[in-house]
Amino acid sequence: MVGSDLVLIPGAGGVGRTVLDQLRAQDVPVRVMVRSDDDRAAEVRALGADVVLGDLTRPESVAAALEGVGRMYFAMPVSPDHLLAATVVATVAREYGELTALIGMSQLTVSQMTVTSTAESRQQRLHWLAEQVLNWSGLPVVHIRPTSFLDNPLFTTLAAHSIRENGTIALPFGTGRTSPVAVDDVARVVATVLRDPAPHIGQVYELTGPRSVDMTQVAEEYSRALGVPCPMWIYRWTGGGLRCSQRLACRHTPNSTSPPWPDCTARTATTARPPTSNA
Repeated sequence: MVGSDLVLIPGAGGVGRTVLDQLRAQDVPVRVMVRSDDDRAAEVRALGADVVLGDLTRPESVAAALEGVGRMYFAMPVSPDHLLAATVVATVAREYGELTALIGMSQLTVSQMTVTSTAESRQQRLHWLAEQVLNWSGLPVVHIRPTSFLDNPLFTTLAAHSIRENGTIALPFGTGRTSPVAVDDVARVVATVLRDPAPHIGQVYELTGPRSVDMTQVAEEYSRALGVPCPMWIYRWTGGGLRCSQRLACRHTPNSTSPPWPDCTARTATTARPPTSNA
């Protein structure tokens, strides 16, 4: 099927906004569905994108937004309506759309889940179920599964606040490991697939940073960047909220010549470009 080049992106923020910037930089036609005609919508129009009001959980507005669209990026903020939205999009696209590609934003945890697994969160289960719906739809689907975002406030504003206030970092990973990925790099993968989706249909792309680190290593990198010792409290999530598990002290010496922790960014096989680095 030869379809339209028009791309539909829901929302004017997050990864979608960065995808929009990258597509418009290459003159790819984009339509953005927003819930309200506010300042962010005006910014999107200024980039040359078409703007429509709509709601991913309302079939009539999804049908209107899909008119003339050939490719769609499906994503939404953390919401109990995630599965509903995926079902609406798949149902409407099957009946009214002419999509040659539907790129769905999921989570890396889905790769470890099964139909009966119980260790995941409710939101992660919704992502798993949404993937099943998109697969069952028979639409030309590509799944994007990033790990946690390096741009998340946990690693940026919240960490800056706790370091400034009491010299500690509170991260809800316990003794586990993570490999955060930069929003820019995830968006670059999505934009690459949207520009030329045919080779990617049916694929699942797991996007991670260049290496997995535990919280001691994370603390050491803050220490290296700041040039000061960085004690750290590790927190685990319990039913009653965050609870302190143990305290770790950075082992890094400020004058060390060891290389800094690379900015955790996406794998580059899809985009054939090196990952971004904040080092």
